Amino acid sequence: MSGLSCGIVGLPNVGKSTLFNALTKNEIPSENFPFCTIDPNQGIVNLLDPRIDKLSNLSNSKKKVYAPVTFVDIAGLVRGASKGEGLGNQFLSHIRECDAIVQVVRCFEDDEVVHVEGKVDPLADIDVINIELVLADLQMVENLLKKQEKHSKGKKDGDDIIPVLLKIRAHLNENLPIRSLELTKDEQKVLKIYPFLTAKKILYIANVSENDLPEMDNDLVKKVRQHAEKEGAKVVPICAKIEEELAALSDEECVEYLKELGLEETGLNRLTKEAFSLLGLITYLTTGEVETRAWTIVNGMNAQEAAGKIHTDIQRGFIRAEVVSFNDMIEYSGRLGAKEAGKARLEGKDYIVQDGDVILFYHN
Repeated sequence: MSGLSCGIVGLPNVGKSTLFNALTKNEIPSENFPFCTIDPNQGIVNLLDPRIDKLSNLSNSKKKVYAPVTFVDIAGLVRGASKGEGLGNQFLSHIRECDAIVQVVRCFEDDEVVHVEGKVDPLADIDVINIELVLADLQMVENLLKKQEKHSKGKKDGDDIIPVLLKIRAHLNENLPIRSLELTKDEQKVLKIYPFLTAKKILYIANVSENDLPEMDNDLVKKVRQHAEKEGAKVVPICAKIEEELAALSDEECVEYLKELGLEETGLNRLTKEAFSLLGLITYLTTGEVETRAWTIVNGMNAQEAAGKIHTDIQRGFIRAEVVSFNDMIEYSGRLGAKEAGKARLEGKDYIVQDGDVILFYHN
């Protein structure tokens, strides 16, 4: 398990539940199919990667393991969530545990689906959720300041924390998320230990109607894009209703239906790719007769650290890594052919692993 988790948030009737149903509808083991259910409010989506399929065929692997992302359906968002309205506190604690926030905003008109705020306005929806998260963070800052001021009387160890908290408080008081605040490396280090909600990276899902396919770029989506650009966020347009239909189909039926719709891949796969990109994650690959697997690491990780994703013993006893690029593995029909062509490199522990590297680790 990669440990990557995204909390899905949204106001009522924006399509959040429909999207989440698409994530959790098929109770099939995750190594066989891109969706599986963990419990009522969590679903795993595998990052479908054609490289895994090709390597698996090459190695005659018995098993394929894709890189997983856990999506958590965050319930209970209403105005006043930060003050405990609805399932406020539960809602906020669930978000604190996630690596990133995925906000579903309604970008379709439908007289039969009533909007909780009375009209379809994605920017107003974004604002409601942003304010709730800002208010929750402000409460946390105030509590931390009281605690630090009390703790640091006559001591110097709180001096570096208090100025950062004051800077954050001033920014939050402007109704701005912490992620849009410029902080020095030292300030970021101080901030890292606190699970501020608005410091988390965010991805917007613009939920469109079937009539918007395949372009999925109506005027409401354009508004969301303009907003996202200001805070350096990404937008993934998705038709949640279609995703729910696709989730009920077999692999072959899914490919056919996507062709009919003029789409190359499911919205869920695009969402999963963007979640990886958002958090600076990449995958390296291992392959053999037993299994072909994608391993999730942070971009910039070295070979010894990457080895630890498989097992800490391999990291501790690391000798070297034999690296072949995915393209060379395919072109030369596997590791042996790549070696004969001089395309296999022996790398030390400080080698920075690249996305798609196919690695064999040597260790004590």
